[in-house]
Amino acid sequence: MGGPGDPPAGTPEGAPSGGEDEYRSVVFDESFVRAARLQELSARERMDDHTRAVRRRPHRALSRQLVILAVLIAVAFGTAIYMGFRTPYRPPVADRPDPLRMTVIPLAPTGRVAGSKSVADLYAHSRAAEFRVGAEGINIPAARRTSHFSESQVMAALITAKDYLVESSLDPDVLTGGSARSVRILVDPEQLGQFDQSFLHPSADGRHAATGWLVRFDPARTALADQHVRADGTLRVVEADKNTLEVTSDHTFVYALRPTGKDRAEASLFTVRRELHFRFDRDDLRMHRAEVLVSATQAGPLACAADTANHLRPLLAGQKARAGGPAGTDPYATGEATALCGSLATPARPPAVPR
Repeated sequence: MGGPGDPPAGTPEGAPSGGEDEYRSVVFDESFVRAARLQELSARERMDDHTRAVRRRPHRALSRQLVILAVLIAVAFGTAIYMGFRTPYRPPVADRPDPLRMTVIPLAPTGRVAGSKSVADLYAHSRAAEFRVGAEGINIPAARRTSHFSESQVMAALITAKDYLVESSLDPDVLTGGSARSVRILVDPEQLGQFDQSFLHPSADGRHAATGWLVRFDPARTALADQHVRADGTLRVVEADKNTLEVTSDHTFVYALRPTGKDRAEASLFTVRRELHFRFDRDDLRMHRAEVLVSATQAGPLACAADTANHLRPLLAGQKARAGGPAGTDPYATGEATALCGSLATPARPPAVPR
C-alpha cells in the first residue's frame, strides 16, 4: 500500500517520492512569515464572529521610516529659521544722501549795463560768441569703465548729469519761474524734502535757496529776449568707491534778457557760472536720478544786495549798481568761487555793441 499521503493509484511515474510534493523547492523561513502582511487568526479569534480568517499586519518598518523622515525635516526647518535669526550678516544699508550745500555769488557791474536791440550783436561781441546753443554746449566726454562700474553705467551717470543741467539751466519754462517738476524728478528721493522746502520757503542759509537747485529769474521783472541760451563747459566722472560714481560739472551759461512786458527795450547779457557735484549709487544709475551734493553759482550783472534765494534779479540794460567785493571775478574762468560778492572782471562785462 502507499503511504498516508499517497494517491490511491500510487505515485505517478516520474513524480517525486517519499512524501515530497511539487512545492518542495519553496522555503518559508521565519523572516518571511513575520514579514507577511496577511496572518491567519488563531482558533479563539476565529470563534469570535470574525468574518475574515486572517488579519492584516501593519507595516511597522514603513511607519518608522515616515516618522524619522518627518523628524529630520522638522529639524532642518528649525535649523534654517534659527540660523536666519542668528546670522551676523546684514544686508548693506545705503547711506542717506547729504543735504545739498549751495552758494550763490552775485557779480556786480562797475558801470551801467550795456545793451542792444539786436541779441545777435550782443552775442557776437561777447566771449560767448563761440559757445554752442542750448544742450549742444554740454558735451559728454567718452565713457570708460572703472574698476567697479561698466562703461554703460559710467555713461548713465554722465547722461543724467547732463539732463539735470539742461532742465535746470536751459528750459525756458524753468528759467521764467514756471514749474520745477522736470528738475525734481531727477533728484534722489532722499533729497526731495530739502528740494521742496527750498521752493516753499526759500532762504539764503546755504541749504534752502531755490537758485541753488536751478537758474530762474523773477518773471515779474525779467523776460528772456532769446530762448537760445549759450553754454560751454566740462563734465568729469570718477569712481569714488566700489558703490559710487561722482560727476563734476563746470559750465557757463549766457542769457539774453530784457524787462518783462517791454519787447522793444534793449536786451543785455547775463552770465551764470554753475559748478555742480553729483553722486550716483547703483540705484540712482538704474532710476535715472542723482544726489546733488554741491552747487556753486556766480551770476552777474547782479547787485550784491539782491535777494537771490528765490529768483535771480539781474541788472538789465542801462542799470548800474554800487561796486561789489573783490575786483576781477570772472564767471568765464575756472576755479573755486569763494567770494560772497564780487565785481565782474572787465572781459566778462556785457559788451558795448557799436551803434
